[in-house]
Amino acid sequence: GDYGCTFTYSAQGGTNEQWQMNVGVSEDNGLFSWPQGKSYLFFTQFKAEVKGAKIEYAMAYSQAAVGAQSDIPLKQEEFEVAETTVSHREGKFRFELSKLTIVARTPRDEL
Repeated sequence: GDYGCTFTYSAQGGTNEQWQMNVGVSEDNGLFSWPQGKSYLFFTQFKAEVKGAKIEYAMAYSQAAVGAQSDIPLKQEEFEVAETTVSHREGKFRFELSKLTIVARTPRDEL
């Protein structure tokens, strides 16, 4: 429809990794399924761009929760969040990305 998310990246390694991307619309802030574990891809760059909505919250992780372990977030200096994009920060990003969470809200038309 009027919404979308484009994920652009450059990476090396990660033989036989299977990536999962979920995009959905939630009226009740419900959670969608997430990838688990650590990626062995060496990311040189990444950018997620949202279409038709504005980003309210975004977080990038070097490792996704698995077992009793929690998600391990990237340091705030490693990535930047703008109104419609989340991307690596040149010279600060340490090349590890296993999970990217974005919550975006669409503008509502009031009658």
